[in-house]
Amino acid sequence: MADLPFHDRADFDDADRGFIAKLTPALVKAADGRVVWDNDSYDFLDGECPPTAHPSLWRQARLCAKQGLYEVAEGIYQVRGLDLSNMTLVEGTNGVIVIDPLVSTECAAAALKLYRDHRGDRPVTGLIYTHSHVDHFGGARGVTDGTGVPVIAPARFMEHAVSENVYAGTAMNRRAAYMYGQHLPRTPDGQLGCGLGMGTSAGTVSLIPPTLDVTRTGQEETVDGVTVVFQLTPGTEAPAEMNFLFPDRRALCMAENATHNLHNVLTLRGAVVRDARLWSRYLTEAIALFADRADVAFASHHWPTWGRERIVAFLSQQRDLYAYLHDQTLRMLNRGMTGAEIAEAMQLPPALERAWHTHGYYGSVSHNVKAIYQRYLGWFDGNPAHLWEHPPVELARRYVEVLGGTSAVVALAGRYLGEGDLRFAATLLNHAVFADPGDSAARGLLAQVYTRLGHGAENATWRNFYLSGARELTGPPSKPATDTVSPDLLGALTAEQVFDSLSIRVDGPGAWNERFTIDWHLTGTGERHRTTMSNGALIHEGNPSGDGADLTLRLTKDRLMGLLNGEGDTDGLDHDGDLTVLRRLTAVLEQPIPDFAIVTP
Repeated sequence: MADLPFHDRADFDDADRGFIAKLTPALVKAADGRVVWDNDSYDFLDGECPPTAHPSLWRQARLCAKQGLYEVAEGIYQVRGLDLSNMTLVEGTNGVIVIDPLVSTECAAAALKLYRDHRGDRPVTGLIYTHSHVDHFGGARGVTDGTGVPVIAPARFMEHAVSENVYAGTAMNRRAAYMYGQHLPRTPDGQLGCGLGMGTSAGTVSLIPPTLDVTRTGQEETVDGVTVVFQLTPGTEAPAEMNFLFPDRRALCMAENATHNLHNVLTLRGAVVRDARLWSRYLTEAIALFADRADVAFASHHWPTWGRERIVAFLSQQRDLYAYLHDQTLRMLNRGMTGAEIAEAMQLPPALERAWHTHGYYGSVSHNVKAIYQRYLGWFDGNPAHLWEHPPVELARRYVEVLGGTSAVVALAGRYLGEGDLRFAATLLNHAVFADPGDSAARGLLAQVYTRLGHGAENATWRNFYLSGARELTGPPSKPATDTVSPDLLGALTAEQVFDSLSIRVDGPGAWNERFTIDWHLTGTGERHRTTMSNGALIHEGNPSGDGADLTLRLTKDRLMGLLNGEGDTDGLDHDGDLTVLRRLTAVLEQPIPDFAIVTP
């Protein structure tokens, strides 16, 4: 850490460049008075780095906490620090184009108002989503209702935006509460942001479907007199993502493909593993396509980079970072090393290590290497001892037994803690807690270990996970602050996705002995679908042929979703066959648990 260039103020200069005004106070409330965003709660970052924070992370948090309206280039502005992401505004002939309208409608509306207070009451004349993550579309209805406004997104945006938040959304949201430290205090010994920004807002999530898909690199569109040239980058930071150039403004938007930190190949909240090789190659392509045509590169997080030479250096180092991690992981796994061993052995080249923007504030070398290993070889490391291990509680009970009981394990952990081996102390104490969750000594000491690990972490999401775990060892679990499964997202589900989301709620053992078929005729669209319960699995067919259904229902998609969620009744429902079959279906559907335990059994 002594070699890090803390004297280099270039990032601070770039983060302050173009500043126009702050939102004062930096507080956003919902219609019911709830606070959904409070950037002023980070004012303590103006002080010196305390012993409860890694100095490098403290520096990153200070940069990310900068808030307000900034000019990026002539006619291009950003609002930063009013949510996890930035909202970019590009002035056109008649109004303003909004890029990535934050997580929630309340924050997006506040950001637009801040812009209009200083640039005039321009109407929104276009909306662009850079990619399919909720912090880049969730606030859409805070800036427009979509009427008469082109909404541009990369190909397959809707498929990925909806599926990520609905299929595994409950589990992702629960883990996201840890990842972003949603329930931690914003203090020098608490949450310091998440490296990519300060956190996620807790307002209303919306979605306006795109009206125009970007389907190829080189596609050019004109929105409100502004020319935009697109580069598709699927499979990088998101499954549907794109960079784009405003050639007349010489401004390049890098979406979330090049930000001022090492990003996630696999985010800790959970996701499909991303392709670091492809990510690197798209950055190479972006340099070739756009570097000679841009004077500034900006993204949907952090601060811009100005000047061609600096842009190329920045993008090249980001490219080399993902390529190096990918290639070296593959080199070592082909020499027989496991993911954990590779993560421990991996070292970045000194030139990359000295660059601030390659540091693991959000992603990390350690968990990205394990993700690359997972992408190619999966969870199994090849050692047969790991093929059929006991689950956590049973494994913990056996370890605690052979080590002499819970008190002995706690004593051993205390010894390792005293020697500075926090990692093994955490392993021992985790076994103690899972074997005997009521043991207050084990829980209390594990909370202390997690706290020390969090305070020493350069990575903000690691810090948040450790400190959230410590918090829940000494108190009850909390529900996620942000619900990404909003009415707009549910309404955007295709009929096939509705039935898919239904299938993953079936209590399989409870449905082993059920066998029935329901035909669903959706009156609004003319679609026909069939679901068959067979061996505890709900099998879906589109456009079924033949008869034989136990029940045929004719209804709208909205009523379908209401019935399956237990809303409304069956009175007046247009049907043929045995209506009790519907009750047999709903009887075997489970509700997900939004606050399931993580650090305890």
